[in-house]
Amino acid sequence: MTAEAKANPEANPRAARLLGVASIRRRQAPDVSDSLAHLNPRLARVLAARGITQAEQLDHRLQAVLPPTGLPDLDEAARLVSDAIERDDSILIVGDFDADGATATALCLRGLRAMGGERVDFLIPDRQRHGYGLSPALLDELDTPPALILTVDNGISAHDGVAAAKAAGSRVVVTDHHLPGDTLPAADAIVNPNRADADFGSTALAGVGVAFYLLAAVRSELDRRGWFATRQRPNLANWLDLVALGTIADVVELDDNNRRLVAQGLSRIRSHACAPGILALFTVAGRDPREARSSDLGFAIGPRLNAAGRLENMRLGVECLLADEAAEARRLASTLDQINRQRRDVEANMLDTVAADLDRAMAGQGDTPPSNPADWVRFDPGFHPGVIGIVAGRLKTRWVRPVFVFAPAEVGSNDGRLKGSGRSILGIHLRDLLVEIDARQPGLIDGFGGHAMAAGLSLERSRLDAFRQAFTQALERHHERLPDGREVITDGPLEAADLHLDFIDALDHHGPWGTGFPEPLFDNTFEVLEKTALKDGKHWRLSVRLLDHPNARPVDAIWFRAPDPLPPGRHWQIAYRPVADSFRGRKRLKLFVETALPVTVSD
Repeated sequence: MTAEAKANPEANPRAARLLGVASIRRRQAPDVSDSLAHLNPRLARVLAARGITQAEQLDHRLQAVLPPTGLPDLDEAARLVSDAIERDDSILIVGDFDADGATATALCLRGLRAMGGERVDFLIPDRQRHGYGLSPALLDELDTPPALILTVDNGISAHDGVAAAKAAGSRVVVTDHHLPGDTLPAADAIVNPNRADADFGSTALAGVGVAFYLLAAVRSELDRRGWFATRQRPNLANWLDLVALGTIADVVELDDNNRRLVAQGLSRIRSHACAPGILALFTVAGRDPREARSSDLGFAIGPRLNAAGRLENMRLGVECLLADEAAEARRLASTLDQINRQRRDVEANMLDTVAADLDRAMAGQGDTPPSNPADWVRFDPGFHPGVIGIVAGRLKTRWVRPVFVFAPAEVGSNDGRLKGSGRSILGIHLRDLLVEIDARQPGLIDGFGGHAMAAGLSLERSRLDAFRQAFTQALERHHERLPDGREVITDGPLEAADLHLDFIDALDHHGPWGTGFPEPLFDNTFEVLEKTALKDGKHWRLSVRLLDHPNARPVDAIWFRAPDPLPPGRHWQIAYRPVADSFRGRKRLKLFVETALPVTVSD
């Protein structure tokens, strides 16, 4: 019997709770189809666990992207936009203040102008003044109503905004991907893969993905009219970098179609055939675009773009994506980076406030969730409304509990209006929870929306305690779904031969990875040879060796945001991601540690 086989997995959850880290569980071994038999068995296992049963699902060529069949109102929307271009009408793109909305706005602006639209402009709502999406408050600030309003990543719930636009004489085309309500706004056309009458093969499209399909339909319509007989017909693939960024940043499911769109966009970024603003954002983030991965878009580029919409105005982000001159792109990207640093400071201060509150009330909690669900609803008058969603997500991950974080609806305001953002865990549908609360206590919540894992709402500060009580009551029937602690699910062990750059290349080739198609995570038992503290012990550099291969060369590992103290002993079960780390032009294998637990090994 090998040493690793003698490790005690039954002690894993208890050890995790004592250490304040995640327990480790391996996925059930999936059935691997014959179409994957030619691959490395560990790679085939990873792909099968993510629903890959046919080799065609791994075809990331542009020709494999789904046709637009089944997208409702797409032809009518294309006709309306084409009419506006032909008549030289004014077109106003109304975006959203997140990365999906910003990329969709930049995509449509670039695309429509390239197709001959001479009077195309954009407008991004101010989070504080206008609220979300197309609204009467936003339209009130226009000097002249545009002939056509095109919404991107919003509009499906903008009944009042659409009505106001129509009353002012504008035609309205809505492109959105959010779930519709019981009724649709009275727009001239609504393109949304999640409409009840839609029959499109990918309901997971991001807002920028829907916008991409609209541009393709507009180009086809103009082609049919002979519009490009005397004009250059644009290549829409030129802007797939924007589609990739918005898709990853919006954390939509990476189904087969979205993976193709993202893979194409990443390919363009790696070859520098992308927007100068995206290259500049890679530079300020300290990332190499030649090695761009979906994780770079999700954790480095997207947050810098999103920061503008959270603390400033997303117009700055759109202008960065529209910049054609490298110097201007660098200037705007640098400003976005500075705003993102401010956002991280605000976020850290808010998390510190939560920790201090709990320390005072409960004599310290660490990463252990408060036992009373009312304490999973956090508020402080100094919280920033643009960052509450991020903080809720951090607390949800730390506590493995559904969490709501509230802030004054406007920065510095004390008018009693609160804005809340919630994040949930698997098994507890957050929007359904709000529906239940609203049904039990009508009038408690002023308004809400969202989906299973994230939701937002507004209410009066005087009702916050009542909301905490209603939230606690609603969670009573979900008590059995609350886990003991955070659990990390892995794809099992790797062989020693897999700890090689060739295997990492194979993983990268079969991505992109993201929501619904999670990046592979493995676990093995290692001997820990060296430990070096970084940043006062917040991170650790490790030298480890597979326990079953005592003669193998040690491997470097990095554990970011490691617990204090580290697991005891020199034998750990480590959940990790193998990566190709580049330094001074050389690549070498490195492990990024997700969590680690001590194991007992018999000689």
